[in-house]
Amino acid sequence: MVFEGPLRADADSILARYPEDHRRSAVMPLLYLAQSVEGSVTREALREIGALLQITTAEVEAVASFYTMYRLRPTGTHVISVCTNLACKLRGAEAVFEAAHEATGVAHGAELSDDGLFTVHEEECLGVCDFAPAVQINFCSHDTVSPERMRELVAGLRAGEVPSPARGPAFDSFKAASRALAGLEEVPSA
Repeated sequence: MVFEGPLRADADSILARYPEDHRRSAVMPLLYLAQSVEGSVTREALREIGALLQITTAEVEAVASFYTMYRLRPTGTHVISVCTNLACKLRGAEAVFEAAHEATGVAHGAELSDDGLFTVHEEECLGVCDFAPAVQINFCSHDTVSPERMRELVAGLRAGEVPSPARGPAFDSFKAASRALAGLEEVPSA
């Protein structure tokens, strides 16, 4: 079971935020909670969330598979999302994406480094076109990232340094960011 012991208490605290007749609205924070455990949302977690919300596993999976912030496959300690949409592409995102692959050791066609430290993900849009090319590390935005800057960011992560994002707080791992997005941790100050 995913939601047992302290995690069940966390799930119950999420459910308590919603009126009984709107419980299904808790699906997204529960997905983040599940993801904070193993770094991805497992089949078992999808089933348990469905049972908690009294909806089908398919309904839970429909949400989890629609949004790219939920990982349904093994995921590294750090998730690097590189926007390759038009504005970013025109300002060099392909070279940034290539630098992310090279620096992390994630092979093309794969998403996870052999050491389990990194996942490199191509993102359709990160919504900050005026700061292209854009990158997120553990959901934290980094603006106008060059290939050289991408290599610096990865080197810092390998050294245990959490890079300061362009705005907002920094998270030391994808799991920590997921737990904060579930509303269960105080967000660090920027």
